[in-house]
Amino acid sequence: MNRPLVGVLSALLLGGATLVGAGAAPATAASPAKAPAKAPAKVSAKAPKAVDFAGTVALSNCSGSVVRTPGSADSDPALVLSNGHCLESGFPGAGEVIVDQPSSRSFTLLTASGGRAGTVRASKVAYATMTDTDISLYQLTSTYAQIQSSYGIKALQLSDSHPTQGSAINVVSGYWKKIYSCNIDGFAYRLKEGDWTWKDSVRYTSACNTIGGTSGSPVVDPASGKVVAVNNTGNEDGGRCTLNNPCEVDENGTVTVRQGINYAQETYSITKCVTTGNKIDLNLAGCVLPKP
Repeated sequence: MNRPLVGVLSALLLGGATLVGAGAAPATAASPAKAPAKAPAKVSAKAPKAVDFAGTVALSNCSGSVVRTPGSADSDPALVLSNGHCLESGFPGAGEVIVDQPSSRSFTLLTASGGRAGTVRASKVAYATMTDTDISLYQLTSTYAQIQSSYGIKALQLSDSHPTQGSAINVVSGYWKKIYSCNIDGFAYRLKEGDWTWKDSVRYTSACNTIGGTSGSPVVDPASGKVVAVNNTGNEDGGRCTLNNPCEVDENGTVTVRQGINYAQETYSITKCVTTGNKIDLNLAGCVLPKP
């Protein structure tokens, strides 16, 4: 799992290592155990949009972003997207789903260049889980319109469609103020790490060698400028299905370990579970997020 920053810094200090770069997945990233079996699929020739830090946030231990769905209104309370394992209350257990939990957590909102635009604050954890996916959605005390008026920052939009193999992506870490660029190598039918299992996870090509602290970073498709996933983990040292060493499990139960390769959780399913006023409604038709 993309370990919270405190654990990463402790490991580096104890080992006398020097912190280089920035990121949100594993604390160390090695070369992949295998070269990708397939060539990247053909992607759109549409000119990519410039991806920057506007709309991203830094948490106390992770990264995140202010996001909206295609149906969100400017007058709606804004949402911040991060990982379930970045919650201030600790990792949700396997099978645990959190809804409408009070929170006053603050987030540092960033400008396009990565500077500090200001601080936004949560009113609650609207939804969080580490079952099937690894997400947290905080509802803020500010609306999208208020954030844009106060700071000149627009929210990132969540894509409502499944990401595409081979497409270019940027992993934007608000914590480290670093942008990783790579491609979607493919999808893991199941990704298992310790007690947790995630479905249809995005696998990066090796260029996105994210590290601890980039957990919760939005994964942006530069062709559309939309968020297609949220960065969450990577296999650090070749372990098999253990903490910080997720493994892939296919439909037949075959396990594959890819040391140094990192992963994200798709976010299009979130858009199927948000109704008027940016409220999470797990009973909406098409909503497949786990229920409490």
